[in-house]
Amino acid sequence: MADKNDIWQGTLALMVLKTIEALGPIHGYGIARRIEQTSGDRLDLNYGTLYPALLKLEQEGAVTSEWGFSDNNRKAKFYSLTADGRARVAKATREWQETADIMARFLTKGGVA
Repeated sequence: MADKNDIWQGTLALMVLKTIEALGPIHGYGIARRIEQTSGDRLDLNYGTLYPALLKLEQEGAVTSEWGFSDNNRKAKFYSLTADGRARVAKATREWQETADIMARFLTKGGVA
C-alpha cells in the first residue's frame, strides 16, 4: 500500500466544511473517516489535527456543535454549518477551483516551456 499523504496547509478547513455540507450534522470521527474515504485513503488525518480545526471553525462561527449520540449509542459532539459557514464554503470552493485551473495550465503538456 502507498504511503498516505499529509493534509496540505490551508485545505483542512475546506475539507471539513465540505464534508459537513454534504452529510449534514456529523461527529468528528465521521468527518475524519469521510475525508479519508473521499481521498481514496490517500490522506492520513489524525485527531490532533482535526479537533483543533473544528474548534477554530466553531470559534470563527463557521460551525456550531451540539452533543448527541452516535449510531453505536456513544456520546459525541455533532457539527453543523452556520450561514457564515455556508458562505465560507462557497467562497473557498471558488478560490480553490480557480487555483486548480491555474495549476492545470502549468501541468499540462502545452503549459510552461
